[in-house]
Amino acid sequence: MSIVRTAATFAPPVMQARRWLEGMAFPAQRPLINVSQAAPVEPPPDALRQVMADVALSRDDAHLYGPVLGLPALRAELAAQSTRIYGGTINTSHVAITSGCNQAFAAAIATLCGEGDEVILPTPWYFNHKMWLDMSGVTAVALKTDAALLPDPEAAQALITPRTRAIALVSPNNPAGVEYPAELLQAFFDLARRNGIALILDETYRDFHSQTGAPHGLFMDPDWDDTLIHLYSFSKAYRLTGHRVGAIVTAPARLAEVEKFLDTVAICPGQIGQHAALWGMQNLAQWLAGERNEILTRRGAIESGFHRLAAQGWSLLGSGAYFAYMAHPFAISSADLAPKLVRDQSILCLPGTMFCPQIDPDGTQQLRIAFANLDTSGIEVLFERLIAMHTSP
Repeated sequence: MSIVRTAATFAPPVMQARRWLEGMAFPAQRPLINVSQAAPVEPPPDALRQVMADVALSRDDAHLYGPVLGLPALRAELAAQSTRIYGGTINTSHVAITSGCNQAFAAAIATLCGEGDEVILPTPWYFNHKMWLDMSGVTAVALKTDAALLPDPEAAQALITPRTRAIALVSPNNPAGVEYPAELLQAFFDLARRNGIALILDETYRDFHSQTGAPHGLFMDPDWDDTLIHLYSFSKAYRLTGHRVGAIVTAPARLAEVEKFLDTVAICPGQIGQHAALWGMQNLAQWLAGERNEILTRRGAIESGFHRLAAQGWSLLGSGAYFAYMAHPFAISSADLAPKLVRDQSILCLPGTMFCPQIDPDGTQQLRIAFANLDTSGIEVLFERLIAMHTSP
């Protein structure tokens, strides 16, 4: 007997973790530290909020259906700015706006895969990618990463079968924070092209990359769109998570297929959020540079202060973008440790078991800390509470 699509996958991890808070009361001297979700909790800057209000009040068309592939002006702006960042040729015809980057991934898979096909995902993987593949009847093939949490193209080659349709990478990585070197991304691009499959590259956290300049040169290939499917999100850069504005950059012929998917799922992305993303791209470069510098400062605080946890047996496996990915020293699975941290130290984070296949023992020793909403003093408190776990009963 077949099972329904949603039953083919697991419960949403962030929602599952939030349920650990039910019935909890946190003491005033130890308020909750929520490092479970990679999303800014602050609203957009006031100037951007004013633009959104003005659009809502003055543009009647902002409340109607818009173009399925997104506002032409936003598509053109993303194409132009992407060309400036990466080089090469990216035209408006290569760009579609989606209702968040998750929908961009879903649309890409819909254009690539049929029942029983395969997509290679490095582990630890982004769980929403795994969930969508499950619900699409597509097999997620786990590609174990090395000690630096980097995937190996040769290991990926060994996993490719006649049913393989794509390799999906996230850089800077969610959950590990690792920034994939340009030469590694090029090697995966070349691997995908040789095998006649797609390379899906999700750069949701591109704006918080520690490297200045282009993070890779894939768009410099004159025929990049025969292999590369690029995903982006405006949510983190401009604090628009609730407005769901993402993008897919790919061949125009593929966008004709993407349009079918988008039209039947959401008809069009939200108009107010698109206007906000457009204004943000055109006016908030300096503000965004400040946001990036702050995130890099917080990453630095994680890395410079981690020696205190290392002395207790912890390891920092990866850090970058919004994330610190850690190995804990306790004799229990991270699936049990994470809810215990809520009860004992008022810390809500996600266990590594949410980012790995059930048969992978690595996840039992790992935790993801999404530190973007902690300032340096908050990071210090986080470390103090994690250290306190070693003396709690």
